[in-house]
Amino acid sequence: MPAEPSTKRVVAFFDGQNLYHAAKAAFGHRHPNYDPFALASAICAKQAGWSLVETRFYTGVPDLRDQPFWNHFWTAKLAQMGRVGIVAYSRALRYRNEIVQLPDGSTATKLVGQEKGIDIRLALDVVRLAHRGGYDVGLIFSQDQDLSEAADEVRLIAREQHRWIKLASAFPSSPATNRRGINKTDWIPIDRPTYDACLDPRDYRPKPKSP
Repeated sequence: MPAEPSTKRVVAFFDGQNLYHAAKAAFGHRHPNYDPFALASAICAKQAGWSLVETRFYTGVPDLRDQPFWNHFWTAKLAQMGRVGIVAYSRALRYRNEIVQLPDGSTATKLVGQEKGIDIRLALDVVRLAHRGGYDVGLIFSQDQDLSEAADEVRLIAREQHRWIKLASAFPSSPATNRRGINKTDWIPIDRPTYDACLDPRDYRPKPKSP
């Protein structure tokens, strides 16, 4: 077995929407108010020998005509990430009609935005950077089980290259929420004090116009 390095280079991969919905379910936060760099740094600081070398962020962005509020929010937040050195990847959401059940038992058709290609891009980057020797630890902020296939590929790369490589998945956790990380990775639950200590001081939500 390859020797475990004393200092481990960490690349953080953020599934922006998955993390937002997990924090909403676990802690009640109503918008994506986390600071990716601060959160990745906090997780690394709690692990022995982890040194954060890069932070990468992936999200879908709603169309301006359909959801101007969220389009403004993500455009502003992604621009700030770029200014502080976070590698951000975004794609426009695609929309389809979805039938939803209403409380009275009737149904209605709702236009729903879906991310297409974001999880694939994240998985490809996890594998690509592992193959290139870009990290010792891939720290994925997501609970998306589709990424377990990327974990299989990284294990194969580690064997082929005779390297020590670890994948970990970090996620907001509370007693009432899903406390499972991505299969075939180490699980790192994020408690509320840790999450709340890493909130972004900037508010990217558009301000209401004065009458």
